[in-house]
Amino acid sequence: MNIELLKSKLHGATVTEANLFYIGSIAIDEDLMDATNLIENERVNIYNINNGERFDTYVIKAPRGSGTISLNGAAARKVAQGDKVIIVSYCSMDFEEAKRFKPSIIFPDDDNKIRK
Repeated sequence: MNIELLKSKLHGATVTEANLFYIGSIAIDEDLMDATNLIENERVNIYNINNGERFDTYVIKAPRGSGTISLNGAAARKVAQGDKVIIVSYCSMDFEEAKRFKPSIIFPDDDNKIRK
């Protein structure tokens, strides 16, 4: 039996840009992607802390060290620059394996840098 569980969580990231006229996706600083074990084109759920919006999209890379969290395309209508968001991905795995699995969870600072 497989179950779904939390794989990656970036809690309280600050939206740096909302670009309506882009094909789609969320651009995330590569440092944050690495820290949360996210990969390019991975499906993610976005939970907007400021307005309660919940939606999903896919990840693209933003320049390493930039602090970028950019919602693009239609998703740009669901956020405003400066909003705080929670970005999560889930995975499916065997029940016994899931008991031992530990998700990657990061709480960035206001500049989207990894807190030491």
